[in-house]
Amino acid sequence: TPRHKLMEENRKGPGVKFPPPLVYVPWMILGGILQKFYPMDMGIPFDHQYWGLGMVIFGMLFLITIRRKFKKAATNIKPWEPTNNIITTGIYGRSRNPIYLGFNIFPIGLGIFFNNFWVLLGFIPAAITLYHIAIKKEEAYLEEKFGDEYRAYKSNVRRWI
Repeated sequence: TPRHKLMEENRKGPGVKFPPPLVYVPWMILGGILQKFYPMDMGIPFDHQYWGLGMVIFGMLFLITIRRKFKKAATNIKPWEPTNNIITTGIYGRSRNPIYLGFNIFPIGLGIFFNNFWVLLGFIPAAITLYHIAIKKEEAYLEEKFGDEYRAYKSNVRRWI
């Protein structure tokens, strides 16, 4: 029945099975290992390295703010749970994936803080991996669930920035 189909659809999420923040961990560890064997600092003066720590703190505050936005919108933040509403205001009016953008701030900030180019560079393969294991699935799910509403949003707002 149509009602049963709607109830089933509301229980189904995008099918993301791996917590997206964990995608960054192996790349940052690899960056640390590469630094040990192939040192490549960025020449950042010690007193400027704290800008990286500031970026990490900013990233955490940014993610906390987005989490509150999800709670206020009464929708799930976990990408394996169903989405109840599309958030299109605030930062979501500028980026379809601000959470994932926030995740990218961590290796960049840590790379600057530790003056480790490899850790900083790790955000690139992590973001590509994230696209394939989460973003593609989420966008297909949102298009299927919200149809024209999501397609219109997608055509007006960039993925990253």
